[in-house]
Amino acid sequence: MNAYKIHTDQELTTLLKQDSQAAFKQVFDSWHKKLFHFSLRYLNNREEAEEAVHDTFLNFWAYRQSLDTEYPVEALLYTTCKRLCLNRMRGASRSKVAHDVLWNNYEDICNSTEEALNLADLEIFTERAILKLPKQQQLVFRMSRDEGLSQKVIAEKLQISKETVKKHSAEALKSLRIHFNNYGLLWYFMLFMYKN
Repeated sequence: MNAYKIHTDQELTTLLKQDSQAAFKQVFDSWHKKLFHFSLRYLNNREEAEEAVHDTFLNFWAYRQSLDTEYPVEALLYTTCKRLCLNRMRGASRSKVAHDVLWNNYEDICNSTEEALNLADLEIFTERAILKLPKQQQLVFRMSRDEGLSQKVIAEKLQISKETVKKHSAEALKSLRIHFNNYGLLWYFMLFMYKN
């Protein structure tokens, strides 16, 4: 039985094709936890499982225009999630394609529904969250996200190891994810944090 009852699969798919954030939020809220436990069985690592689920929803949103109204949403989510888990198990790197497509459409998406947060409000909310990070994490995060610098370049500029940069970056993202989740905005975190 589907975890959601507000809309049928066909209705949800139709709304998603119309860029409805409300429909995406309904799918996210309904399946996030189940997909996390599903991923955890494959990956046996909570952080990896969470990232696999995030990538699942990023791909789902990025390719919403290609959704088949006759294909069950649940089946698509689980199939995508399983593929991403297997890719991670094989050591495949995370795809940036869906992230780029997602951000390219973000501003139009925000204007498509009254329920969406104002982009400026979201930027302020995010900036406040970043300011709560330890100074070194803030610096690494901004150099990566705002300046688009690689971990290698950041390490050279700050005269620290690449592993330290990687650790600061991971901890910053984890803290921000928790911050967004505490305010019920985890799905916005996914739409926003992959700007670059």
